[in-house]
Amino acid sequence: MRIARSFILRAAVLAAAALVTTALPPAAQAQEKISWRVQSHWPSASSSYKDSLMRLKERVAACTNGRLVLEPFEAGALFPAKEIFPAVRRGVIQMGTISPAYLPETVTTAGIASGLPFAFRNVWEAAYFHKQLGFEDMIRAEVAKQGVYYSTDKVYPTEMVVKTPIQSLDDLRKQKIRSSGALQRFLTATGAAASYLPGPELYPALSTGVVTGAHWGAAQGANSMGLYEVAKHHVRPALNIAGTDAFIVNQKALDALPPELRKCLIDELDEQFWMRTNEYQFQERVTLAKAIKQHGVQINQLPQEVLDHMTKVAAQQWEEEGKRGPEARKALDMLKKFLTELGYLD
Repeated sequence: MRIARSFILRAAVLAAAALVTTALPPAAQAQEKISWRVQSHWPSASSSYKDSLMRLKERVAACTNGRLVLEPFEAGALFPAKEIFPAVRRGVIQMGTISPAYLPETVTTAGIASGLPFAFRNVWEAAYFHKQLGFEDMIRAEVAKQGVYYSTDKVYPTEMVVKTPIQSLDDLRKQKIRSSGALQRFLTATGAAASYLPGPELYPALSTGVVTGAHWGAAQGANSMGLYEVAKHHVRPALNIAGTDAFIVNQKALDALPPELRKCLIDELDEQFWMRTNEYQFQERVTLAKAIKQHGVQINQLPQEVLDHMTKVAAQQWEEEGKRGPEARKALDMLKKFLTELGYLD
């Protein structure tokens, strides 16, 4: 009798389990794992590799119960920085991290995303421009035409480090600066010699004098790349405040995900923007304070004549970015209206 009751109980449990299983969608029943390759433009030494890419990997794994696995590759492992976007667009890899400076010319808002020089004065202004005023939607729509989903990782300042301080216009014009995108064009227009180098080549170039200055984020980026070892002057004010880093996802790969996994990824990307933007500002203050104390770094506040010159050049470049296409013009007009409301423009 006891055996019969035990058999009936087990049968009932198995029947109930079968009902639950058949009620689940096929993807949930199988609990298949999906692995995506993510080529980053960040070297593994860069603070953002750990704090942004590895954080997202962990968050997505937690949200999807391990069903979506992001496999990160540091800068240059599969593709060099400027080939990441084409690789994602073609579906060779599912995902990557880039600077908008590496986007194709057909994305006309890329220069504004990279950050117009001397536009925003506070990080919250750049965040508001992206999220509340709708710039994020504008660049996402442009990139979507290439079959790629775009999501800004964070907004933050970009600040230079130089081996010798800039105390005059002559000092500025003697600088050989590693840069990229809109800032490279801007620094060239100011009279400096600006050129692009991929991340892994930056430290050797700076240490040997191939370049005399560089920007890689701000204090955290410079510190994580070892730049303070050979360049002791941290330049203020910021060259720009912008969404200088972004995640890109092949749209077909995104659409092919089960709905619950796709929602997890998109939600985590959206949440990442706010978390990393705030975290980055705290880390900037801590890192720069340590660099001053431990490495003898000095703040190089640009003199007024240099600021006036760079501001004049910046205003001219804003207009050049607006000429890149209707969407760029629309974004620039929106930016100028916002800056006027803030009292920065007449």
